[in-house]
Amino acid sequence: MNDFRLTVFALSLALSGCITAPKLGPEQQTIANDHLGLASQVSAPIRVQAWWSTFNDPQFDRLMQQALVDNPSLAQAMARVREAQSLADVTRAALAPSVSFDAQEIRQRLSSHEPIPAPYNGTKRWLGSEGLNLSWDLDFWGRQASLLKQARSQTTAAALDVASARLALSGAVAQAYIDLNRDNALADVAQRTEAQRRNILEITRRRVQSGLDTNVELREASSAVPEVHVELLQAQAAVALDTHQLAALSGQGAGVYAQVRRPALDPAAILPLPAALPADLLGHRPDVLAARDRIEAARAGKAAAGAAFYPDINLTAFAGTSAVGLGKLFVGNSAVYGVGPAIHLPLFDAGRLRAEYRGAAAEIDDAVSAYNESVLQAVRETSDQLSLVEALNAEVVQQQRSLDDAEAAYQLAEERYQAGVSTYLTVLTTETAVLSARREHVALVSDQAIARVNLLLAVGGSFDPQAP
Repeated sequence: MNDFRLTVFALSLALSGCITAPKLGPEQQTIANDHLGLASQVSAPIRVQAWWSTFNDPQFDRLMQQALVDNPSLAQAMARVREAQSLADVTRAALAPSVSFDAQEIRQRLSSHEPIPAPYNGTKRWLGSEGLNLSWDLDFWGRQASLLKQARSQTTAAALDVASARLALSGAVAQAYIDLNRDNALADVAQRTEAQRRNILEITRRRVQSGLDTNVELREASSAVPEVHVELLQAQAAVALDTHQLAALSGQGAGVYAQVRRPALDPAAILPLPAALPADLLGHRPDVLAARDRIEAARAGKAAAGAAFYPDINLTAFAGTSAVGLGKLFVGNSAVYGVGPAIHLPLFDAGRLRAEYRGAAAEIDDAVSAYNESVLQAVRETSDQLSLVEALNAEVVQQQRSLDDAEAAYQLAEERYQAGVSTYLTVLTTETAVLSARREHVALVSDQAIARVNLLLAVGGSFDPQAP
């Protein structure tokens, strides 16, 4: 038996040259960090599982938790992980011996012209067999091991896709919540402006009665009140739309609209940035890690495609009984058994194996290109958000000064108008300026908070907002 195995093995090696893997050129290379302008120092990643806790708003915490549990898109991504895991389990099972039981009983006419002894030849008989069959792929060339490595890498990549989806979903919920806070603040601005315009309208009426103004100024002051009320209605409609979006993101319907209250947060205090943000945190982004695992999966797939050019060597065995006639199937002399190697060697396949090998090599180039694109995208997004945060910080400081001056100018204009030493045009001009400054302040502070959230998403949610 040992001599037979050695002979078969030597013959397999000799014949394996009948179909050989094609020689392929160099693969695509991943982008090096020094070509990206990344910091050379490496910092330990800090995982902040609930970065949204810096919002200090229990309602937001509740909406976020519901979104991360009930959102349909996230459930779909998790289903893909289970699918990938099942494929990995199927591949792993192929490495283990397979045992099956087969039995059959067939009514058959036996030929008179075959070497079948009398009285069986030319008669109809029951032919029966039953037994256990064993098959074990010995995986000499590592094909099944490579397929298992490929399946595991794909499973890891799918799990990282879930992490990326969770990160994107949490960012969407945060932005919708900040928008809800922004639109409520804009409604406050409209209400405050409406109250101011009603006050100016009363002052104008008294001035008309005193002969200091005409009906022209009275009409202008009167028309300004419904004008700003329209803005209030628009802001309230935007608040309703933000509420609907938050409910949808958290996997809930119209029944929760009335439960969503006005946010209790300070946008300026959301996610304060640490003094330094190491650029190597980009390497912890889930989408970058997933792209890297897909490279490993593609390389394992190429290794499996290369192993397909070598013979498959299986160990097979069977044990059972076989007999002519129902009554003799389980008689001791009916026992049959056997064991031995089984070899499958591709000799001619019209180029199928070579085409599959070239396709597997192309998948590596595709995966490397996708990885490079993910890294470049991560660098661009992080750089964009860093620049935006820096610009918004400076804008908020300057705009706050403008708002303070506009508020002071309006208060002075109102006092002078009430005292009869200024005209309605002056009040209108300063009121327009202060209204614009208030809206811009609300928008800038909200944009500043959203930019910090987007920066956190750009680096994969890895920096600690509470770090010194």
